[in-house]
Amino acid sequence: MTKSEPKRTEKEDSGFGKARPLPGSFRVAAIQMASGPQVSGNLDEAGRLIKMAADQGASLIALPEYFAIMGMHDDDKVKIAETFGKGPIQEFLARTAKRFGVWIVGGSVPLKSTDPIKIRNSCLVYDHEGHCVARYDKIHLFGFQRGGERYEEARTIQPGSEVVTLDTPFGRIGLSICYDLRFPELYRAMGPVDVIFIPSAFTETTGRAHWETLIRARAIENIAYVVAPAQGGYHMNGRETHGATMIVDPWGVILDQLPRGSGVVIAGVNPVHQAELRTHLPALTHRTVGLPAPRKTKTGAP
Repeated sequence: MTKSEPKRTEKEDSGFGKARPLPGSFRVAAIQMASGPQVSGNLDEAGRLIKMAADQGASLIALPEYFAIMGMHDDDKVKIAETFGKGPIQEFLARTAKRFGVWIVGGSVPLKSTDPIKIRNSCLVYDHEGHCVARYDKIHLFGFQRGGERYEEARTIQPGSEVVTLDTPFGRIGLSICYDLRFPELYRAMGPVDVIFIPSAFTETTGRAHWETLIRARAIENIAYVVAPAQGGYHMNGRETHGATMIVDPWGVILDQLPRGSGVVIAGVNPVHQAELRTHLPALTHRTVGLPAPRKTKTGAP
């Protein structure tokens, strides 16, 4: 996907800053931004924050929804939509993952859809060599109206339909985006996953009321780590996003959090701790509702 690689420094060639998973545990980072309408400026800021996370030992780094553009108008993201597999935003993600030797969960990228006036709002995952290894298209589209505040994602976004999980060196990962958070059946459909990603751009109105509660609920009910990078602050288009980027453990404990502004949230993921919790409280094996009904067998009795 990368057209050309930048000249590497001696420090980069020697492995400086290249994070690797530790045996049995690793560090994950969630990046918070307050993106604007200029793609190039947003990519520069994302690159700065990814480097900061990698330098702190994170080997798995997630960006927020719309990290590359928060346009002045809803249609702006349609104008810069990329074909899957090429384009400056995707090239940035591939190049940056390879440069720092980290996996990147690319928040969301506007990709062209079958409808010329709509995009797919897609979360792309890149491995440490810069290969795109997964794509998830946002399924649930946000709609909200109260007073002068109105959002209607269906006007510019074509919804996805496939639940996406992937096996990685960090365990089994489940992908979702923002408004998906309100639909627990999506996460149940993933099956057991170790880490759930929810890159978001929650409004201040809905985020203040529900964000933390929903994030912690998804962690508790799935006994999974939840990594929730978010947009957080005031944007040039007049929108205010809630922020509160956080990483939550499988017991619902907030490991790290950033209220507002650009920055990095980082925490250790301990698979042994998670396995112990699932042993002590095997709720995932106790499910009955929503499972296929057991087949009845004939006994020969009338």
